Amino acid sequence: MARKSHRVDTNMRQRISQEAARLISEHGIKDFLMAKQKAANSLGIIDKHVMPSNVDIEQALLEYQRLFHAESQPQRLKALRQTAIKAMHLLERYEPRLVGSVQRGTAGEYSDVNLHLFSDTPELFGQFLNEHTIPYEQSEKRLRLTKDKYEFYPSYSFIAGDVPIDIVVFPISSQRQAPLSPVDGKPMKRDDVTKVESLNL
Repeated sequence: MARKSHRVDTNMRQRISQEAARLISEHGIKDFLMAKQKAANSLGIIDKHVMPSNVDIEQALLEYQRLFHAESQPQRLKALRQTAIKAMHLLERYEPRLVGSVQRGTAGEYSDVNLHLFSDTPELFGQFLNEHTIPYEQSEKRLRLTKDKYEFYPSYSFIAGDVPIDIVVFPISSQRQAPLSPVDGKPMKRDDVTKVESLNL
C-alpha cells in the first residue's frame, strides 16, 4: 500500500512539474513557485506534500523545450546570450556577470537577461545609463544570501532591442559571495563575458 501511495505521489509530482514547465515556456511565468501553484490548481491537486522542487521544475522545463521547442529554444538562447555579451561589453567598468536562465541554458521566448554588476557607488549607475541615453526603471531586489539572511540591492531594468535586461548592483566586496539561486538554493553561478562568449560559440 505504501509503495502504491509513493507511486501516486511521484506521478502527481511529475504532472505538476510538466504543467509548470509548460506554463513557464508558453506563458512567460518567471516565478517557479507561482508556476507550481497554477499547475497544481489547474490539475485539481491540493496535496501540498506532492509539490515538486524547483530543480524538478527546471528539469521538466529542459525536457519540455527539448520536445516542443527543439529548434526555436536554442536559437532564442543564442540571441539572448548575444544581447548579454553586448550589454556586458557596454558595462565593462562594472565587471558584469551573467546569471539566471540565460546563464543556465533554460531561457526561452519570454526570458530576460539577468546581470550582476559591482560598484560601491551604485547610485551613479543611473547616471551612467542617462549618459548613454538608455531609458530605465529603478527599484530594489530582495535576494537570499544564506538560509536565513536576505538583503535588498538596487536594481535597474531596461530594454535592449526586444530583450529586457534586469540588473542588480552589488558592492565590490560581494563579488565572491553570490546570492543563493531560487532554483537549487546554491550560490548563483556568475559568468564573466569571456565565459558567455565561449558558451555562445
